[in-house]
Amino acid sequence: MTRLQTWLVSLAATAVAAAIAYAWIDRPVSFYAHAHFAQYRIFGELPKLSETLFVIAAVVFVLAGAAALTGRRLRRWQSVALLASVSLIASETIKQQLKYVFGRTWPETWTNDNPSLIRDGVFGFHPFHSGSWYGSFPSGHTAAMCAVMAVFWLCYPRVRPLCSAFVALVVGGLIGANFHFVSDIIVGGFVGASTGYCTVLLWRSMSVPQQETLPATATTLPLKIAKPPGKRKIGKRRPVQ
Repeated sequence: MTRLQTWLVSLAATAVAAAIAYAWIDRPVSFYAHAHFAQYRIFGELPKLSETLFVIAAVVFVLAGAAALTGRRLRRWQSVALLASVSLIASETIKQQLKYVFGRTWPETWTNDNPSLIRDGVFGFHPFHSGSWYGSFPSGHTAAMCAVMAVFWLCYPRVRPLCSAFVALVVGGLIGANFHFVSDIIVGGFVGASTGYCTVLLWRSMSVPQQETLPATATTLPLKIAKPPGKRKIGKRRPVQ
């Protein structure tokens, strides 16, 4: 199976999972979170982990740009950090466009008297509606965290447990604080993971492999040049007496 086929299968699986969550999971989980978890402040603080990534990404980009201006080459970990920053920026742009395309209302009423499931019983999509009322789908916090963690997941397999922990903290906070529906988080995770995966693939495809150098002996061995056969010396012929 090619990479494109794998991604398309993952996209289809994400769509099915989001549809199932929309039909049978989103509303029960939202009502339960509102009744049991929303009053705990810790859940509202956990998603802020994603928000700090944008500040870090800006700093990384500025430092990487300064290194390029001075002619310095980035080390591997610095290149990975720059890739994660690029992935974050891409995911942010993509999820913002998807929010406009789907136009989903929020679980709770947060700002500008927005209609919500808990207060107004509003639940559904309103395609191509912009504004703060219709920005629940997909989850931007999940997309941001997954966009960064996907890069580190691929480049540093040893830190994968830590990557999973960061994603779990953000997701747990979003559900506990009732910031997003479960289907919002599923699709947001796919968006972020996709941008991280594609960013790493693009970087690897643009990397030029180093040319193999010949062994030192190959350049130091003397070349044997065959000498042309010398002319046979012919003595003076003695006159016949």
